[in-house]
Amino acid sequence: MTLEIAPLSDVMAAEVTGVDVSKAGEEEFRQIHRAHLDHGVIVLRDQHLTPEQQIAFSRRFGDLDYQVLDQYSLPGLREILVLSNKKVDGKPLGLPDGGRRWHTDMSYNDEPPLGSLLYGLEVPPEGGNTKFANMYAAYDALPEDLKQSIAGLRAVHDYQRHYKKADEKSGGNRAKLRDDQIESLAPAVHPIVRTHPETGRKSLYIDEGHTVGIDGMDDDEAAALIRRLYEHGIQPQFVYSHAWRQFDLVFWDNRCVMHQAQPYDQDKYVRHMHRTTVKGDRPY
Repeated sequence: MTLEIAPLSDVMAAEVTGVDVSKAGEEEFRQIHRAHLDHGVIVLRDQHLTPEQQIAFSRRFGDLDYQVLDQYSLPGLREILVLSNKKVDGKPLGLPDGGRRWHTDMSYNDEPPLGSLLYGLEVPPEGGNTKFANMYAAYDALPEDLKQSIAGLRAVHDYQRHYKKADEKSGGNRAKLRDDQIESLAPAVHPIVRTHPETGRKSLYIDEGHTVGIDGMDDDEAAALIRRLYEHGIQPQFVYSHAWRQFDLVFWDNRCVMHQAQPYDQDKYVRHMHRTTVKGDRPY
């Protein structure tokens, strides 16, 4: 096989074919890493991976992080978060409704993840796309006066408020957070304009899901600014929508990309996926 990389849109994202990531050599890995930095989202096609192989490939990018909802981890492998609408004995096999609001994964951590790798084991034939927003491009397109006014501002990211809203939207069907989970979820404060540690480029680092305020700013004023920036970032010219194929392994860069899971007919179709998450560093 010969590794090939092809852009999937003018906005962002690239398709990587001709490689089995479980056997990728150093040169192939270097090309995959470079494509991830250049395109923000890469789609590694036709991967047939065991959970252990997904974990091993993900670890080549760094140590792995763990999602707070560990009740949805694959049994015996906490590194893998299961996203699924399947049920066993009437109980969800995985997180059935994750990512329905625009967000960057685990931005509520002091050191949010570098990126996430989502593996499509079963995907619906229609619906269930994942949308990605290029936050480099969104920042570059801001008016200069707005860039100057937000320089140095820091936003508050809070998972508990997000989870409460998601639970309310589900009719109270989400699992309640345990005391130890709550204790691990103190809000984090990050710059609104983030500098990517590998590319040096600036991007917006706010989202709909977790950003709840701006440090030192009145709540109403902060909410208005967050909404203005978030709505700017999800304009069509910044967004790529990924239509899943079975055995896609999609790797996105949380440092410069927002994403959102799209709805599908959960009564008719199955969407069953495994996610691994690579640790990152403190935004600056």
